Amino acid sequence: MAPRLPVPDLPVANHDDVDSMLSRKFGKEVANYFSGSPLNRVSFLRTDHTFLSAALNHSTTSFLLFNKLNPLTKDPTQLAFATFSDVKPLIGSDPYQQDEKEIVKAYNSSAFTPQLIFLGLDDRNKEGLVYKDAYRGAPFFALDVTPQKHIVAEAEKVIEKVTKDTGFTFAEGRMNLSLHAQEAAIYAEARHMLDWNSRNPFCAQCGQPTLSTNAGWKRSCPPTDSANLPGGATSTTPETPRERASCATRQGISNLSFPRTDPTVIMAVVSADGERILLGRGGKWPKYWYSTLAGFLEPAESVEEAVRREVWEESGIHVGRVVIHSTQPWPYPANLMIGAVGQAIPDGENIHLGNDAELEDAKWFTLEEVREALRVGTSGLGEDAGPGYKEGDLRLPPSTAIAHQLLKGVVHGGFLAGVVDRPSI
Repeated sequence: MAPRLPVPDLPVANHDDVDSMLSRKFGKEVANYFSGSPLNRVSFLRTDHTFLSAALNHSTTSFLLFNKLNPLTKDPTQLAFATFSDVKPLIGSDPYQQDEKEIVKAYNSSAFTPQLIFLGLDDRNKEGLVYKDAYRGAPFFALDVTPQKHIVAEAEKVIEKVTKDTGFTFAEGRMNLSLHAQEAAIYAEARHMLDWNSRNPFCAQCGQPTLSTNAGWKRSCPPTDSANLPGGATSTTPETPRERASCATRQGISNLSFPRTDPTVIMAVVSADGERILLGRGGKWPKYWYSTLAGFLEPAESVEEAVRREVWEESGIHVGRVVIHSTQPWPYPANLMIGAVGQAIPDGENIHLGNDAELEDAKWFTLEEVREALRVGTSGLGEDAGPGYKEGDLRLPPSTAIAHQLLKGVVHGGFLAGVVDRPSI
């Protein structure tokens, strides 16, 4: 087992201190790890190149750098950010000098530019950019500095500059679950978008190369190309680029490629008498380590239907009532975890693993067993359990996982009770 990484505090739900009818009726909102970003995404400004140019090299602008999807960090709990001067040799003085229409018109498929994403404005910074007297804050961008194609030398120089004598490193590994909560949310947005762009270099309609536009939030299929033809000959001059094959994305209703998010249901299943919780384990998990069941939401399926289907397919349990608890962005690569609590029907509690071979085991655990595991038996996969854990007892995911929050809500009664003790309004 590996040593335990620091467990960060979770984000605070938005307007958590404001009393409301909904909070009194349904309980306080749960904010899961990777949510709670301090950034205003101002998505409507992603096509405004005057704004983007101003944001790019403002004195308060920060760049989160990624190398092979690994973020630059100070340590396991903190991201490290670069400045415009750090990355200028790689991205140039102003990649937003032309507007989107001009960029599409000048498209050259043989050229390569590192992926740059505008993430948003942090309006907590009072020295930040002010645009049109309405939008203000410190700009944040994400940039892929992976050495590749013909930018290897420039990328390596940037990497050396931001890591030499700083102690900063690109955190390797699939997950970064020890970052401070708000930085984790910024990281999640950045990683999701960089990963999506890297997976979509070609048009799903016609198969031709696509172009990143909309400050990294859209992939366009340009109608022309200024690149050289095979063999070195050119069909035209750069002023009159060659026509590309026709594509449905350029006609009628636009099917341009936008970022995808794959919804996944994850559920704490309570027994009919409310005294036990169903948990399952995968074959590669550590001994005694269990979690809530989960699965992808399928087309033309409600969240409630997906919960019932996935629970039955994986465990044979029949679920009746389903209620939504909370949600969690999960950037590995592009999921939205929809957390739910479901209750088994009285004659549908017999476990049967024969439908789907995904689980190695599924068991009913008492509320007290789960409470004790939440107290001393939580950890990430492959990490040591908490102090006080006794070998052979139940182990559970850490608080950064929505599964933990679902179980906590059930066993401590806060969610199922549906009441917050606050004065009436």
